[in-house]
Parts: sequence; structure tokens; C-alpha cells
Amino acid sequence: MPFKKIKRPYDLRVNFGYYKETYRQEIQKSIAFIGQDLAFFTEAKVKKLLELVCHYSGDPSKLKILDVGCGVGLTDYYLTSHFKKVYGIDVDRGVVEKAAALNPKAAYRYYAGKTLPYADHSMDVTFAICVMHHVVPEGWVKFAEEMRRVTKKGGLVVVFEHNPINPLTQCAVSRCELDDDAVLLGMGKVESLLVKEPCRLKEKGYIIFSPYKHPLFAMLDRWLVWLPLGAQYYVCTKKDKEA
Repeated sequence: MPFKKIKRPYDLRVNFGYYKETYRQEIQKSIAFIGQDLAFFTEAKVKKLLELVCHYSGDPSKLKILDVGCGVGLTDYYLTSHFKKVYGIDVDRGVVEKAAALNPKAAYRYYAGKTLPYADHSMDVTFAICVMHHVVPEGWVKFAEEMRRVTKKGGLVVVFEHNPINPLTQCAVSRCELDDDAVLLGMGKVESLLVKEPCRLKEKGYIIFSPYKHPLFAMLDRWLVWLPLGAQYYVCTKKDKEA
């Protein structure tokens, strides 16, 4: 059963444009009790994404990557120096403008939230970080289909999401106004949505078991990737070249 935060009629989605100037502060406020800056969590996911890309797709500097649900571009800030080209897309014009200002080397577009405005097989890597829990459940299948469609044969489709089993994650979500429409998905659900022909599962795991940067805790994260208690998780699939 997915965790659902009920604060408003379900069809009234959060207006992210309203928070375009305070996006970072709103999230930071919701995780203040953890005692760690938002950058810590962003960098942890970026590090894992880069590891997956390097392992399964090769040199990022030769690849085009698409951030679906880019928000104000906080993740892309760490990616533009690694990839040939970073693309970002979101459903609010205001946050897209903020992302473009933060990352002038990236290419951003607004879209209506259904069909991604990119050609079939146009991206080497397509990813979404903590975005699917904002998509209405009846839109999850289409969301995953669009990510697969724009990804090249041999390319990666990767999703990071909040882990609904983790009590601290649930607490942070409940404290965040940006998550008023959140319907958290478990890893199994995301895997079932992504692993459809022509995409095959390459790797999945849980991350961020502690809010500390010490190498010992980084090692702990690598050891416990199988344990469903990390604050977040990832599912990485690869599009079959033969499809």
C-alpha cells in the first residue's frame, strides 16, 4: 500500500511555480530535524547516477542526459560538467526559468506533463529524481512509457524515489508543503513500471542510510544497498539494443 499524504482534493496538484523562489528553503525546512543540508542528499543521488552511467553506458562526456521533472535545476548543477549535454523539463514555466538561470549550459523546456517534447531514441540517459510521487497514479504508466520512448537503444532509464518504508522519510514528506500531493511508491512498484520491453533491469538498491559524509558511512551505504531501510532507492534499466 503506497503512503499517501492527504491534505487537499487529489486532483488539485501542488503549484511548484508558487515555490520557485523558495524551493530549496522549503525542502531544507522539512529535513531540518535530520541535521543535514539538502546538498548532501542531492550529491548522494548524483554520485549514484554517475556510477550507474559510467558502469552501464561509459564516458558521460559523450552522452546526452534528460532530467524529467528538473524543478529549479539543483540536480543538474552537478551534472553539466560531466555530460556532453544536459536537458531538463518540467510542468511549470517558472521553475524551468529558474533552472535555466542556474544552469546556463543546460537546455530546458516546459511541457504539459504528458508527452515529452523529444524525438524517439534521442537521449542516452533519461532519469527522474523524486518526481513520480507527484504524478497521479493513473499517469504512472504513461510517465514510464515516455521515459523509455525518448531513450536510445542501449541507453539507461533511471528513477530515484523516496522509500515509504523509512520512517524518517515519511516524516520529512509529511513536513514538506511541496509534497502535499505525494503518493509514495515502493521499489517494487517502480520496477514494475520501468521493466517493460524493451527495457531490462540492470540494478536496483537502497541508498542514504545515514546523514553523514564520513567514508565509513559511505561504505555502509554500499554494503546495505539490499536493505529496504535507506531513505531513498533507485531502479536502473537499460533499453535493449535489439528492440
